[in-house]
Amino acid sequence: MTKRILVVAAHPDDEVLGCGATLAKHSMDGDEVHILFLTDGVSARESTNIKNDRDVRRRHAKNAASILGIKSIDGLALPDNGLDKVALLDIIRPIESKIIKCKPDIIYTHHFGDLNVDHCQAYYAVLTACRPVPGFSVSEILAFETLSSTEWAGIEQNKAFIPNKFINISATLDTKCEAMEAYKHELHAFPHPRSLKAIRALASLRGTSVGLKAAEAFTVIRQIL
Repeated sequence: MTKRILVVAAHPDDEVLGCGATLAKHSMDGDEVHILFLTDGVSARESTNIKNDRDVRRRHAKNAASILGIKSIDGLALPDNGLDKVALLDIIRPIESKIIKCKPDIIYTHHFGDLNVDHCQAYYAVLTACRPVPGFSVSEILAFETLSSTEWAGIEQNKAFIPNKFINISATLDTKCEAMEAYKHELHAFPHPRSLKAIRALASLRGTSVGLKAAEAFTVIRQIL
């Protein structure tokens, strides 16, 4: 049975870093994948032409989506690296609207303990938007790790990323890397975590921890069987 998937990501490129190979696998299996970006991912940066930067990032996101087989992408105009200054309800409501529209079975979003404040707010907004009322479509909520944010957070044990679900991405890791190359302005040289070598290294690490060549790891926030 095919499923509907929704990714709620703070910034364009988080969807690839966090679960790009899994999304490619969903697409290969015939599932319908949708992405909602909360911010443009660039407006907090120093730039002489923010409008152009937004257009470029949007184009890169569309290219990455095409590579991964994504059905639709939507973006909100919330402030980049400023979601902690936005009333949580103003983040929740558009997420609720998107859920009502696409009726996803599974939602992927950020880990609540990430260094990036937008990631944390995305998590809490998703959790609130997914209140488990009778008849609610979402049966599974999964939190992904994002290189250069999850592993850069502090050492507080109550915020550690502790994966308990691993998805075999041996057949789609190359697709993930190709999609990340679409965000060419966000890639760096190794040993920066946002390098293709680091992306492959994390996939190998997560894979070998469960006897696979490559995996993406998640924390199960809710699962209804």
